[in-house]
Amino acid sequence: MKLKQLESLLQQVEGFERPKLLLEQYPTSPHIAACMLYTIHTTFDDIENKLVADLGCGCGVLSIGAAMLNAGLCLGVDIDEDALGIFNRNAEEFELANVDMVQYDVCSKQTDNLSKKFDTVIMNPPFGTKHNKGMDMIFLKSALDMARTAVYSLHKTATREHINKKANEWKVKMEVIAELRYDLPATYKFHKRKSIDIEVDFIRFSAK
Repeated sequence: MKLKQLESLLQQVEGFERPKLLLEQYPTSPHIAACMLYTIHTTFDDIENKLVADLGCGCGVLSIGAAMLNAGLCLGVDIDEDALGIFNRNAEEFELANVDMVQYDVCSKQTDNLSKKFDTVIMNPPFGTKHNKGMDMIFLKSALDMARTAVYSLHKTATREHINKKANEWKVKMEVIAELRYDLPATYKFHKRKSIDIEVDFIRFSAK
C-alpha cells in the first residue's frame, strides 16, 4: 500500500465526539498517522505479521493503519470507554479482522502480565502538559516494558533532552526519526486560536 492511499483511508476514521481534557484527547491527524506507520513499516519492518500494541489508542487511527499494513494483530489500549466505542465502530466499518481493543489504564503500573508480549508498541501519548505532568514518561516506561523489539512514539521536541536522559537511564537506544509539526486544532474552550503548531519528535526506542 502506498503512503497516499494509507493517508486517504485514514481520513475516513471517525474521531472523538466529546474530547476529554483530562485525558489530553487530541486526535492524531491522518497525515501524521500515515507517515509514522509507513516509516515503521517500510524502513524498520516492524508492522507486517507483527504483534503490535497501540497505547492510548483513542479512536484507533494508529491501530487501524497498522492493521491495514498487515500487522499480525494490533491491540488498541485505552482507559476511555467512549473512545473505544468509536474505535470499535471504525474497525467494523473497515472490516478488519486483525485489530482488537481493550479498556486498560496504562498508568496503573500493572503491566507485568504484558511484559515483552508485543513485538512493537506505537503511540501518540499525552504530552504531559497542564494536569498531566510526567504522563508522557509513564506511557513510555510502560511501552518499553511491553515491547520486545521497538517503541515508536511522538514527544514534544522541547522535551528531547529530558527524554534522552531517561533513555540513557533506562539503557535504551533513542533515535529521532523525524521532526514533525503537529497541528493542534482548537479542541477545548480555553484555546484562543483556531489551531497551534507544536514541534514534535517522532522517536524510535529499542534495546541497546
